[in-house]
Order: sequence, then structure tokens, then C-alpha cells
Amino acid sequence: MNIGVPRERQPDEHRVGLTPSAVEQFVAAGHACFIEKHAGVGAGYADLEYEKAGGRIVYSGEEAYGRANLVLKVSKPTEEEVGWLNDGAILTGYLHLAAGRRDRIDALLSKHVTAIAYETIQADDGTLPVQSAMSRLAGMMLPQVAGTLLQNDRGGKGILLSGLAGLPPAEIAIIGAGTSGTAAASVFLDLGSSVTVLDRDLARLHTLEERLGHGRRPVLMVAYESNIRKAVSYADVLIGAVHIPGAKAPVVVTRDMIASMKPRSVVMDIAIDQGGCVETSRPTTHHNPTFVAEGVIHYCVPNMASVVARSASQMLGHAALPFTLALADEGLEAALHSHPALRRGVALHQGRVVSTKLAFHLGLPEVTL
Repeated sequence: MNIGVPRERQPDEHRVGLTPSAVEQFVAAGHACFIEKHAGVGAGYADLEYEKAGGRIVYSGEEAYGRANLVLKVSKPTEEEVGWLNDGAILTGYLHLAAGRRDRIDALLSKHVTAIAYETIQADDGTLPVQSAMSRLAGMMLPQVAGTLLQNDRGGKGILLSGLAGLPPAEIAIIGAGTSGTAAASVFLDLGSSVTVLDRDLARLHTLEERLGHGRRPVLMVAYESNIRKAVSYADVLIGAVHIPGAKAPVVVTRDMIASMKPRSVVMDIAIDQGGCVETSRPTTHHNPTFVAEGVIHYCVPNMASVVARSASQMLGHAALPFTLALADEGLEAALHSHPALRRGVALHQGRVVSTKLAFHLGLPEVTL
């Protein structure tokens, strides 16, 4: 199979869809990899490294797409990139179609592209092996970004996450006890912050309690509206980490809740790539990462992990490689048949929307794969 690895074109996206070590594995299996020039620069990979791994450097995005049966990306494609896709091609990446533009979806459907969203590849036990890898990384980033945003020079309240002897620590409220919320809670606790975690799923809260052991433990609350309102009101840092695979995130924090926060507190809505779970949120970029609403600093960068691009690209490679290699080695239909987790990640196939949640979001009849 011909594999295309284009340079990412979304703003401030520095990750790459395939590392040189992964290219080496595709080439060893008999596949051709076409890497767009400078595709790996943001992640610290030179073109020469890809060539040594057996990849072939091409000099435009149009060629990277045009030569490929299988395109391996990170972020969802731009309008220009959709135009470059071959009819019937396979496209993989963190596509977040439910939060995307309808005309972009229609264009993919018209080209009979099979779109496989990394965030909805789901194992039999319900885990999300590719999404979880990036969610864990993003969750571990949250404390370092939050600590910076609380500084006076960033407009924050001027407090330490950890506090000091005689000084209370920062109050952190995390809505969502999934992979990213759990990772963030663990690091915040290690730093000495006071942490409250809310989730609608009581079993998740029990799992989090067991995972964090008997050291410093968070306050664990069921995410009823009254509990969310209470936690938001005293939080120095509020993290929205609500995720429903393949669906737009529900708004669980309203504007009036945000208005109840202390001035210069921080909101970090990491569900923003799926539309956001805070009513006052809107997407921002790494160049302009924050805005102020209701007197509160908002950080809503969809591709948060792109500024640790080397680590993120390597993590993506580890998590996605078994699935993308299966597509190349077995072909699309055979791979979907033999790998149920991969089949659950398919959003579009042969001109149809085959994701139940995406079809519901778009108001289309359900079509099974």
C-alpha cells in the first residue's frame, strides 16, 4: 500500500502522523511511504531521517495525498487537503467530525473516503487505545500550563499550585474522571494542590480512588449540577475534561457558573476539540491561547499536545501503529473485519456516515458498516 504522510496544516500543529521508526516498519512490510518535505520538523525529525528509514520525500502536500491509498495524519484536514485526497482513499487522524463543518464532511462523503477517527477506535472493554494515549499526555501537561496561567504576568491570581507552609494550595476542580482527568488529578496532587474530581459515573470515581492509592487523595463528587456549581465557585483552576467518543461534548458548566468564580481564576476546557463543555469557551491557539470572559481566564487550545510534538508524535506512533499497519498489511475490508476496535473507529465509509453518534448529530438515518 502507498502511505502518505503530509505536513500538518492546522494552526500551530507541530506533530507528525508517522515517525521515522514507524516508517521503517511500514517499509519492512513492503509498503511505500511518501513523506512531505519538512513534515517532521516540528517534532524534531529531519527529512534525512525519513529517507534513512526508507521513506521517499515529496515536495508538496498535493503529491503526498495524490500518491497515497492511506493517509496518516494527526489533525482533521483543511478544505484544501480534502480536495487533494484520492477518491476512495483511507484517512486516519484525530478527526473530531461531530465538532467540524458539515461541508467538510459532505466533501469527504462525495469522494467516498473512508475516514477513521483515532478518538473513536474502541476496544471490546470500552477503552480507547489511541485517544487515551494523547489524553494521558494532555492531562499531564495541564498542571504545568495551569501554573503558568496563574502567574501575574499572564493575568492570573498570582498563586502557587502547591501553596507553602502557612499558605493554602490552589483549589483545582476537574470535571471528568476519564484518562486526561485522572492524569491531571495525579500530577496536581503530586504538586500539592487541593483537587476535586467530578464525574457522573460512580464506578469511574471508585476506580480513580483506587488508582491514586492511600497518599494524598482528591475529593470525589458525583457530577450533579449542584455539585458542579459548588466546585466551580471555589476553584482557582477549573478543568473541563468531558469526553463522549464520537459525539459533541455536552455543556455542563454554564455562563452563570463561570460568573461565580473568583476574578482571574483559570478555566481550561480540553473538551474544546469536541465543541467544549463550558458555555463560555471558544477555540484558541497556541499563539493566542487565552481570553477573558466573566472576569475569568479561559484556555481552550484544541491541539494542546502539539507543543510537545516529539513526545506526542512518538506516543501516537506507539498507540496507532498496530491499527495502521493492519490497514496496510491486510487491506481495508479485511482489517475492519479482523479488528473490531478499528471498525468502531470508522466514521465515513463508501459515501455513507456509519458512525451512529455522528449520524445522529447530523440528523441522518443510522447506517451500519
